[in-house]
Amino acid sequence: MTTPTVDKTAIRNAATVIVVRNRTTRPSVLMGQRGASAAFMPNKFVFPGGAVDADDAKVPLARPLTPLCSARLSESAPAGMARALAAAAVRELWEETGQILGVPAPWPGDVPEDWLSFAGTGHRPAADGLQFVFRAITPPGRPRRFDARFFLLDAEGLASDPDDFAAATDELSHLQWIPLDEVRHFDLPFITEVVMAEIAARVQDNAPPASVPFFRNNDEESLFLRLRGTPMKD
Repeated sequence: MTTPTVDKTAIRNAATVIVVRNRTTRPSVLMGQRGASAAFMPNKFVFPGGAVDADDAKVPLARPLTPLCSARLSESAPAGMARALAAAAVRELWEETGQILGVPAPWPGDVPEDWLSFAGTGHRPAADGLQFVFRAITPPGRPRRFDARFFLLDAEGLASDPDDFAAATDELSHLQWIPLDEVRHFDLPFITEVVMAEIAARVQDNAPPASVPFFRNNDEESLFLRLRGTPMKD
């Protein structure tokens, strides 16, 4: 059997998780540094996240996304993508930081291979604490391209110790909580700086945003739009 070749320049759906703690005092976000040899954003400090896997859409969520977030995620997206993105967000958070977003519960049926370690914690993924706040497509010409959806998550929703990264893989190093007022001293990707400004403006507001910013890049143009809204004004 020959393993199918993956086109790594094709746009892949992805989920990114912005975990925030101490929202009403001195807010901090959980970030880590990508390796120097990484093909995508080497050495940059980023939020945990990554591409949707084929099995993510099949994962039994213990708690679904809120209807509003699900509706916005479904806009300009394939059917079922909202649920797959939510699962991917939980899985990537676990893999890259060792943090658990879930509830204690047994898994019905077989557990997908990529989810075995998460299921081994005795939890099933919960998506109700994920708040969809930003969407961005990687510009053309990059070695990897993603259609990334950014989720905001309050650290109080974690089922794990927010300072324990022992279960994390080695994909991100220097995992740490960075105060929002210090984060610009770190080496950040451009889009992360844009998202950070959006988060800083609404970090103390628990309500979902009135509309979700969408940084859409294609071969013809780059546009800032808003899902459930109109193009952004200067």
